[in-house]
Amino acid sequence: MRDTGAHVGGLYLLAAQERALRLAVLSGVPWDVALPWARVGLGYHSPVADALREDRLVWLGGPEEVARRYPQLAVVLPYPFMLAASAVTADDTVWGGLVLQWPGSRPPELSGAERDTIDALCRRLGGLLSTAADRDAPVLPGGAPRLTPPPDVLTGEPRDPAVAFAERLPGGCCSLNADGRIVFVTDTAARLLGAAPSELLGVRPWEALPWLNTPVAQDNYRAAVFSRRATSFTALHPPGRWLSFRLYPDGTGISVRIASVAAPGVPDPGPSPAPEPVAADRSAGVYHLMHLAATLSEAVGVGDVVDRVAGLVLPATGAQALILMTSEEGRLRIIGHRGYTEDLMGHFDGVPLTADTPAAQCLATGTPGFFSAFSDLRRAHPTAIRVDDMAAWCFLPLLASGRPVGTLVLAYDRRHTFAPAERALFTSLAGLVAQALDRACLYDDNRRLAHSLQAGLLPHALPRLAGLEVAARYLPAGRGTGVGGDLYDLIRLDDTNAAAAIGDVQGHSVQAATLMGQVRTAVHATAGAPPGEVLARANRLLTDLDPGLFTSCLYVHLDLARHRARLACAGHPPPVLRHPDGRTEVVDVPSNLLLGIDADADYECAGIALPPGSVLVLYTDGLVEVPGVDLGDAVHGLADRLALAGDLDAEALADVLVHDVRHRAHRGDDVALLVLCAR
Repeated sequence: MRDTGAHVGGLYLLAAQERALRLAVLSGVPWDVALPWARVGLGYHSPVADALREDRLVWLGGPEEVARRYPQLAVVLPYPFMLAASAVTADDTVWGGLVLQWPGSRPPELSGAERDTIDALCRRLGGLLSTAADRDAPVLPGGAPRLTPPPDVLTGEPRDPAVAFAERLPGGCCSLNADGRIVFVTDTAARLLGAAPSELLGVRPWEALPWLNTPVAQDNYRAAVFSRRATSFTALHPPGRWLSFRLYPDGTGISVRIASVAAPGVPDPGPSPAPEPVAADRSAGVYHLMHLAATLSEAVGVGDVVDRVAGLVLPATGAQALILMTSEEGRLRIIGHRGYTEDLMGHFDGVPLTADTPAAQCLATGTPGFFSAFSDLRRAHPTAIRVDDMAAWCFLPLLASGRPVGTLVLAYDRRHTFAPAERALFTSLAGLVAQALDRACLYDDNRRLAHSLQAGLLPHALPRLAGLEVAARYLPAGRGTGVGGDLYDLIRLDDTNAAAAIGDVQGHSVQAATLMGQVRTAVHATAGAPPGEVLARANRLLTDLDPGLFTSCLYVHLDLARHRARLACAGHPPPVLRHPDGRTEVVDVPSNLLLGIDADADYECAGIALPPGSVLVLYTDGLVEVPGVDLGDAVHGLADRLALAGDLDAEALADVLVHDVRHRAHRGDDVALLVLCAR
């Protein structure tokens, strides 16, 4: 830290069993501030984890680069700082990682000498750790890290003369050490704060003074720690006295000047220039950003992401218009917009990524474009033509894990100056949108694949038989990939005989759908045999396959000439029968074991009459299951709905029976339904 001028340093050690890095040594910031980064998984997208995986020095030259490459880090630390991370290795063995941090005021690039210093230190640390391991005394990460004083404190010079100097100054002052604790306070400051010096020394201000435990005070403190820039704020000392606080940080801690003020925001007069305050707008921006992050984490599908981005980004940024584009086959496609007409969007939709337009070049280079006026935009892109009535624009590349996803455009109807903090905030925003959009595209692709798979496994059409009217419905679960393990089928055996089957494979996955297809094939192969034998053979097949999933199934042999049906059940909900006179009953059929548990299981059968005018309903549990309702009561409720439906045809009956579940807000299970009407 002394040789490179860094004001924060941290050494991580590899915890191999956890596949994670643990912070072992820390200097320059309080432990409670660094606590969120005490453990970093090797798979995390963070500077030190990336440095280890890629075996290189990771350099972040300012808040905009932090926001572009590590948006989650920028959300938590929206302050101007620079950071380097490097792997600690020896003989191709990784032992840990080194992190150094500088104030935002330093040059944006590491010098060659600084890089050499960091590389040499990492090699030396790696050698020390390797030697210790060879001597059977490895250095292992423990609980809290060892806290070491920053370089300026190592001299241990006494500061007693400063006490007298501070006491003679107007107002009050105190000093916080690198851990945020009060190590010095003047009598005047103690009086202003309303506490005795003995109550303040050795504790953090907000611990001793609850009225200082506010987001404004905490944010200004963190800003001073990370940016090494002066900050200021006002706070109300109950019951009605306002105090101003100015924080002046350096590598050893923070000096705080305290004075009474007439009203909030009135600065304490002094010879030094007023420090740059922590803007309320920035706090509001961070709030909007965190709100957007939480909202996007719940978004599914591209359409959902577009709606949420459009609804939240405009109020969060103060922009009047927005365009969201994705990269598809070498072109930018507009997938959502606000504040622009459809005709205007049609002019820009499909622009090649190679075009000299701000949106395309922004994505191609990965660099945001901020233009406070059209003249600025025209200088950067001489061929640009003004086609809207906006006055300022920003173009944000959407990059997910370094891959181009699209471009976000924000437009303002008045000239707008993009301050550095705002640029960093917007870049963080773009990172969150990019990740959400990338997940949404993958979700939509998987959903389309799942629907194709599901459609291929379910029957495309049901056979027509004289004396039998049939209707089927299938509704996938409301969440997830949309693919499940529910099956239904109707098999023509001859002119007067048919077989119907319905089943439910455990789970909602591609594996469940594949197993469903195997069950359907097994039933097809043995259809026509006695129902118990059909299920027994399907059970032996599933037991041999040992997929780790169980299946319920109901098989029905329909004898349309004799108006009879024989049924066998493997742990499936019982069918519901409506007689020609309108009475309904839940058919009493032996449940038996699920398929795939015991290869030697037997499956008992039951027989029922099925005269013309009868309706037999087969279904999966997704149709009737309701949280908090007994399954038996729910099945009898289905029988009641069937009785009240009246003499409808099979298609209309199917629509009536699935109406409630089709409009259920959160459908947690697939639904399959087969309605068989004897005519």
